[in-house]
Amino acid sequence: MVGFMATSARVLAPADVRRMLVYVGDWRAAERNTVIILLSFHAGLRACEIAGLQWSMVATARGKIGNQIFVSGTIAKNGRQRTIPLHPELILALRQLYRLEGKPTKGPVIRSLRGGHMTPRSIVNWFTQLYGELGYDGCSSHSGRRTFITRSARLIVKAGGSLKDIQELAGHSCLTTTERYIEGDREAQRKLIALL
Repeated sequence: MVGFMATSARVLAPADVRRMLVYVGDWRAAERNTVIILLSFHAGLRACEIAGLQWSMVATARGKIGNQIFVSGTIAKNGRQRTIPLHPELILALRQLYRLEGKPTKGPVIRSLRGGHMTPRSIVNWFTQLYGELGYDGCSSHSGRRTFITRSARLIVKAGGSLKDIQELAGHSCLTTTERYIEGDREAQRKLIALL
């Protein structure tokens, strides 16, 4: 069932993600909302990882936002800890939220409007509400993760890497799991055949 949900979640175009970011800018807790979206689309985190992410996993001992996320085994699915380099847009959003929160040394990055932890279910519901309001059919809380993996797969050769690198970023134990997340691209297939 998990594999089915992962492969059926819609992959979004960059313009769709930009529209999401603009839209949540008018909501309460706009800075937090921006970070939620970017953790999903630019780091490929699952709802449980977004909910469980602690400041100690993104901030350095010197009290600054680092250049990577350490997803500890305590929040990762099946305890598969990993390190994910931070996208520049996510670094800026995290810095803004970090300053707004008073540069905490511990505690959750993503808090509810009441100030406590958000649960994985509340993250799932948050995305459901957002996609519903924007009219994005076929989307789920897994859309960001699937978009991250698909876009990474299309760009990895330019970075000099392989699907193994994407598997590690995604925290998958098997490459076949990573492959199920990747959406095909008919235009790229046509271009490939023309090059043969």
